[in-house]
Amino acid sequence: MKTIITVLLFLFTTAITSAQESDLSIFENLTNKVWKAEGNWGDGSKFKQEIIFKFDLDSTIVIAKSKGFTNKEQTKYGPRNHGIRKYDVTSNTIKFWEFDTFGGLTEGKVIVDDKNILYQYQYGESIVTDMWEFVDENTYNFKVGNYEDGTWKQVYLETQFKAKKTTSKE
Repeated sequence: MKTIITVLLFLFTTAITSAQESDLSIFENLTNKVWKAEGNWGDGSKFKQEIIFKFDLDSTIVIAKSKGFTNKEQTKYGPRNHGIRKYDVTSNTIKFWEFDTFGGLTEGKVIVDDKNILYQYQYGESIVTDMWEFVDENTYNFKVGNYEDGTWKQVYLETQFKAKKTTSKE
C-alpha cells in the first residue's frame, strides 16, 4: 500500500510541476533571441528597447533583461530593466515584476491570448496594457495603451519587435 501511495504522490507532484512549467510556455518563442524595437511615444519622445528572455530556476520563472534609455534626455542607452515572470498557482495567473534603473517597480499580470502576450499593470490612475501581438516566429507587433474588452481605447506607442538569435556573449 505504501508503494502505491508513493507512486501516486510522485505522479501527482510530477504533473503539478509539469503544469507549472507549461503555463510559461508562451515565452518559449521569445527565448534565445535578442528582441529589438524602435519608435516614438505619443508625446514624440523616442522609444528604443532591446530585450533578452531566458528561463531560469528549472523553467519556473522567465527572466527578461532590457536595454533602453537610462536618462530623461534620452542620450544614454544601456541596462534599464530586469523583469521576472512567474506562474502563480494560487491565482492561476502569470504575474510579472519589472525593476528599472530609476528604482521603480512595475508589477501586474500576464494574459495569454492565443500566441499574443498582454501585460496589464497599474500606472498612476490608469490600467495600462502592453501587447506583444504575434506576427511570426521573429516578429511581434507591440502596442502600449488603454485596452479594454478587446478594444484599444487609446494607444501611446505602436511599433514592432524583431528578433535575431543570441550569441553566447549576449
